[in-house]
Amino acid sequence: MHDLRDLHDVKVPFGPQHPALKEPESFLISLRGEKITSMSVRLGYNHRGIEKACEERTYVQDVYLLERICGICSHSHSTCFVQAVEEIAGLRVPERALYIRSLIGELERIHSHLLWLGVAGHEVGFDTLLMYAWRDREVVMDILVKLTGNRVNYGINTIGGVRRDITADQIQEVLEAVRALEEKTKYYIQVATEEVTFVKRMSGVGVLLPEDAVRLGAVGPTARASGVDRDIRRDDPYAAYARIPFKVPTSTHNDVYGRAVVRLSELMESYQMIRKILKDLPEGPLTVRAPRKVPAGESLSRYEAPRGEDVHYVKSNGTEKPERVKVRAPTLANIQAVSRMLEDRYLADLPIVIAAIDPCFSCTDRLIGVKQEARRKKDTMSWEEVRVSGIRWYRERGIDFSSLNKELERWLG
Repeated sequence: MHDLRDLHDVKVPFGPQHPALKEPESFLISLRGEKITSMSVRLGYNHRGIEKACEERTYVQDVYLLERICGICSHSHSTCFVQAVEEIAGLRVPERALYIRSLIGELERIHSHLLWLGVAGHEVGFDTLLMYAWRDREVVMDILVKLTGNRVNYGINTIGGVRRDITADQIQEVLEAVRALEEKTKYYIQVATEEVTFVKRMSGVGVLLPEDAVRLGAVGPTARASGVDRDIRRDDPYAAYARIPFKVPTSTHNDVYGRAVVRLSELMESYQMIRKILKDLPEGPLTVRAPRKVPAGESLSRYEAPRGEDVHYVKSNGTEKPERVKVRAPTLANIQAVSRMLEDRYLADLPIVIAAIDPCFSCTDRLIGVKQEARRKKDTMSWEEVRVSGIRWYRERGIDFSSLNKELERWLG
């Protein structure tokens, strides 16, 4: 047998296309035998230019654009954005609207955590758990459809409030769904704590000590599973959370198993919070009138998304379009800790460790610009310059779409 100390490190690419990755992302793994010695992440495969696109659109249009940063955390992003705009504009959002925002936020958390539970089961070969969790996830998806009209991008938010009210019949449907989901979650907690194969496969994998979680900026369930007691809903309340009592679940397992425990515990808290929201739902209007042109100013808004702290920075210049929008999604904060979690672990642990932070690479990816002064004197490009640059880039590599464009123009008349 060879001593691992006698082996040289071998670099192995993981992604951007890989069966264990649901979105394209590139990881470069250094291996010594089957042991991981280091890992680096290369972002940029899903960059969609949403921040720049916000500057070309009005604030109302941006609400719907930013909601599409993530299909699972769509309400998180739209709420975080409108909170920033409302602060700049000095708007006082009606209490009923704040309660409805909190309700949709907790339903989205349930949807996200059940989805994660299924993915976690799949990554460790427990596909029965995937099927059960995703079957029950449909219950909350159906409720979201009835309340908002959509399964994914809910479109419930508007600047100054919400766009839809909740009826007495819908309240009863939500309560009935919560009752059913709570019973299912009790069963999942039993599975997670008693199913030997699940516990053994998760325990001791992807260890992140509390000091490392703080040092590397981990957020959400990833941080709370390492004993870091932080939650924006409690620490910096928004919407109606200052009036909704709840506990912040934490764990001292410091591993993937702890991240499963925290998310399951958060599900139970969300059920209680929803009952409290519906019980105390105040009467009153849903919106206040918002100005088309937002006064000059800037705001930093924070929101506890299912994956962790979401941050939106908005700068206005007195027009109907923002001067700058900056988004820091929770995966961008948590991805730094993945390398630490994988140190001295086996290659086979890679899929579940990455999945344990519940990554959304579409939320995370940003364009990296390298300034070359000899070629370009300015730091930014217009949309037309980006388009021309893309055409030139492909043409230099032998791909020319000009004939196709001419045929398309002829076909369109």
